[in-house]
Amino acid sequence: MRAVLYLYKYTARAAEHNTHTIVPMVFVVTFAYLFFVNLMNTTYVPADYLPVLIQLGLALGFIVTTMIVTHNIGPKRNSQKKDDPFECGIPVQGDARTPISIKYFLIAILFVIFDVEVIFLYPWAVNFKGLGMAGFIEMILFMGLLLAGFYYIIRKGVLKWE
Repeated sequence: MRAVLYLYKYTARAAEHNTHTIVPMVFVVTFAYLFFVNLMNTTYVPADYLPVLIQLGLALGFIVTTMIVTHNIGPKRNSQKKDDPFECGIPVQGDARTPISIKYFLIAILFVIFDVEVIFLYPWAVNFKGLGMAGFIEMILFMGLLLAGFYYIIRKGVLKWE
């Protein structure tokens, strides 16, 4: 119930800025409330899951049947030209397993790590006033650790591309 009240409060706050979003937001919040109230007040027996299992079985059966049928009735015309690897119309040159610098992978992983870390800033920004001074101190610690990691990366020269 507390989460629903929070969602209604958030919906009202968002409606102050965008009046055209109030109807869909209220609908979603009301649906979520009714769904969870119904979920909490209902006891389920294994027979209630039978329609889900039937649908899952039919879906998997359709996928397997389609794959088997298309493999068996599809054309099988093999030739040297069809079996050659094709890369954007460019003839293949050299080996596909050429070594790639580890720096490429390091930068990709660092981008993903710091990108995911920034995602944690959004919930904090939305609940900034509600978290109080403890939330502010936690975010300062979080940002300090994030910047310490970034400083370490710069000092190690990981971002210097040769």
